[in-house]
Amino acid sequence: MRLELLYFDDCPNWKVAAERLDDVARRRGLPVERRLVRTPEEAEAARFRGSPTILVDGEDPFASGDEPFGLACRVYQTPDGPAGSPTTAQLEEILDA
Repeated sequence: MRLELLYFDDCPNWKVAAERLDDVARRRGLPVERRLVRTPEEAEAARFRGSPTILVDGEDPFASGDEPFGLACRVYQTPDGPAGSPTTAQLEEILDA
C-alpha cells in the first residue's frame, strides 16, 4: 500500500494530518511519502484538491469528485463537523477498506 500526503506550506492543517497519518501508518508498518505542491500547475497535474490531500495507492479516498484542484486549504467532513484534517478513526477506516 502506498500512502502519500500532498500539501502546501501556507496551510497549517497539513501538519495535523501528517501526525495522524504517520501514527496510523507506523502502527501498520507503512511508510508515508510527503509531496510539497508549489504551483497551480503542480496542483492540477497532481489532482490536488487542497492541503492536505491524502492518497492511497494514488487515489483520494476522501474525494467526492467535484472538488476543484488548486492551492487551498481543504475541509474534511468529520463526525465532529468540518475540519482541516480527517480524524485518526477516518484514516484507519480508509486503510482498512
